[in-house]
Amino acid sequence: MAKVTGFLEYERVKDTYQPAEARLRHYREFVNPLQEQDAKQQAARCMDCGIPFCNNGCPVNNIIPDFNDLVYQQDWKSAIDVLHSTNNFPEFTGRICPAPCEAACTLNFNSEAVGIKSIERTIIDRAWQEGWVRPQPPEVRTGRRVAVVGSGPSGLAAAQQLARAGHDVTVFEKNERVGGLLRYGIPDFKMEKHHIDRRVEQMTQEGVTFRTGVLVGDLPTGIKVTSHHQETISAEQLRAEFDAVLLAGGAEHPRDLPVPGRELDGVHFAMEFLPQQNRANHGWNGDGQILATGKNVIVIGGGDTGSDCMGTSHRQGARSVTQFELMPMPPESEYKPLSWPYWPYRLRTSSSHEEGGERQFAVATREFVGENGKLTGIRTVKVQWEGGKMTEVEGSEELLPADLVLLAMGFMSPLGSVLETFGIEKDGRGNARASTDDETGYATNVPGVFAAGDMRRGQSLVVWAIREGRQAAREVDRFLMGQTLLPR
Repeated sequence: MAKVTGFLEYERVKDTYQPAEARLRHYREFVNPLQEQDAKQQAARCMDCGIPFCNNGCPVNNIIPDFNDLVYQQDWKSAIDVLHSTNNFPEFTGRICPAPCEAACTLNFNSEAVGIKSIERTIIDRAWQEGWVRPQPPEVRTGRRVAVVGSGPSGLAAAQQLARAGHDVTVFEKNERVGGLLRYGIPDFKMEKHHIDRRVEQMTQEGVTFRTGVLVGDLPTGIKVTSHHQETISAEQLRAEFDAVLLAGGAEHPRDLPVPGRELDGVHFAMEFLPQQNRANHGWNGDGQILATGKNVIVIGGGDTGSDCMGTSHRQGARSVTQFELMPMPPESEYKPLSWPYWPYRLRTSSSHEEGGERQFAVATREFVGENGKLTGIRTVKVQWEGGKMTEVEGSEELLPADLVLLAMGFMSPLGSVLETFGIEKDGRGNARASTDDETGYATNVPGVFAAGDMRRGQSLVVWAIREGRQAAREVDRFLMGQTLLPR
């Protein structure tokens, strides 16, 4: 235990941000990292509970009390070893994970949780600074070949684990650079992309081969996507050339809003808008870019993607930004005796919300309004929920000016025909049907083909993707070798 009385003596040390007026002028990260002394004090608050609920709250089951104690002891080298034992990429989760571990922290029951996420980020940032994060190539090669389709967090985690087990791993990515939705879906101001690049360099030295601009299957018609592929490869080719295939692509099929006026110029999916800005930040000339500059922007959807659209619109110089959510406004704080240690239902205000704009709850869209094919407004109505049913509030119709509408209502399933081209059975939501049971872990109905991450479980968190990638790698290794030493 870090310090027996630490949770009584110290208050939570919260992250601080660069002021909004300064950070809106750029697309870089703006969270001020903890100083090491602050991290030590934060770690001292860990109670080292008899039942560490934080471990189970964390999808990758980080050994949180252990690395907290090591940070308190200032043994940073051992702390990163403990952290890496469960999480391949703590610099990703330390920046963009919503921290379900903190919701499960015992101290959170009647106080403020230990700042686990900020401690995790401090550990990995110190490890990179000290040169402790090095390639770990295998001592023995198995000669077995594995194809990983998708280079997001799930695919990267699986590829690294399989390469370290001695297999020859090739990662296929349809876009021009590695990272999947981690690179093209998450704004740079939340996570700069050099964090991905240095992991790719590490994995290359560990023996992973990356093939970008390669599409497996076909893209759907009628949905604009961000793929910049130059080559298409079939399921037959992959199965012929590799001993096992792991499908680890993202859930990119967006929910649409089929109301009158949907076809108007100015109504776009969030994932048409966000990747363009990320590309522009890294050298794209911006030809045909969807911009919020000088426009009245309406974001439909109250989740993380909607928040990212708000932050990006602010930086592009929108005239106004309004976010609509169909559900009623959640309570500002949860009733902890009822919710703890689970993820609570409450109002969440992101840094992008703090930068400006307006949020409206219990609002439904009736119609997009336009002139000469261009969007000019949006017609809405207030709704109320009773007994799980939605009804419109009479007399609450409103017409709001809008030059740009961004649809950020979540994602349903993988995009394109990758599952069909392999002949993989789907579940009721359109994802790959693959169990996580020990007997058939992550295996699909097609022999030698596995699925993990969003492609198997649907839209989820980066930390869940890393967990599934690691666990799927273990099952692929078992399939290839008859046994496995990779951790689950």
